[in-house]
Amino acid sequence: MSEQSAIFAGDMLGDRVALVTGGGTGLGKATALELARCGARVAIAGRRQDVLEQAAAEIGGLVGGEVHTIGGDVREAEDARRVIGATLQQAGRLDLLVNNAGGQFFSPAELIATKGWRAVWRLNVDGMLNMSEAAYELAFSGTGGGAIVNVTLSPHHGMPGMAHSGAARATVEALTRELARRWAPAGVTATAIAVGTFNTEVMVKYPAAVRAGMSRSVPLQRTGTVAEHAWLVALLASPFGRAFNGSTVTLDGARDNWFGPWPPPGLTDEEGAVPVEERR
Repeated sequence: MSEQSAIFAGDMLGDRVALVTGGGTGLGKATALELARCGARVAIAGRRQDVLEQAAAEIGGLVGGEVHTIGGDVREAEDARRVIGATLQQAGRLDLLVNNAGGQFFSPAELIATKGWRAVWRLNVDGMLNMSEAAYELAFSGTGGGAIVNVTLSPHHGMPGMAHSGAARATVEALTRELARRWAPAGVTATAIAVGTFNTEVMVKYPAAVRAGMSRSVPLQRTGTVAEHAWLVALLASPFGRAFNGSTVTLDGARDNWFGPWPPPGLTDEEGAVPVEERR
């Protein structure tokens, strides 16, 4: 017996095809699993084929169905078109695109080099646009529509230590509103989710002092769970999700309501300095 969603009907997304970028780990993998639980046929995309195949096997084992994997780099426009094309070839259609791929590194703004700024921008902004435009042109336009869900970040009052990501994510929200307006006549909706701090495996890359202070900066006093994020994506993918067209829904345990001195308590190391992430 296949595993069911904890809160949604098992056929809520029946016969729909969903593609999740960055679907091999963390929030992306949890999203793909929940969409499959709701009846969608799911494909996951990313740069590491071995990671994708492991995630697909795990999800398929839980829901009792096949999960397609597509290797590709969303930062490259032609690769984005190839990923969308491969989804259409494998599943015959595409109804939902979840632009989950993204990333950044922790650094004071004055230490961010031009190369680092561009790397974050290409992944978070160019990647979202490449995939969205390819999905619209190849899968949504002239077919009755589709849905795009962009995953971005909270807080909206600024991102100390990640200025490059804050700028890129704000751009994603603005572009979500623009795409929603531009493509509405074709039946295409675009929404965004601004996530706070979630308990995923990728959090181990951040300095220990940052990880220790994460929950203390959230009024809810805990980090989010991957299931909570996946539930929201599924809701926006449902017929009800069309009512949110152009909106950004914040899911951060009221982290946006936090304010205080910089550096905030718990973010500095023993010497009072803001730690810098070691780049690989």
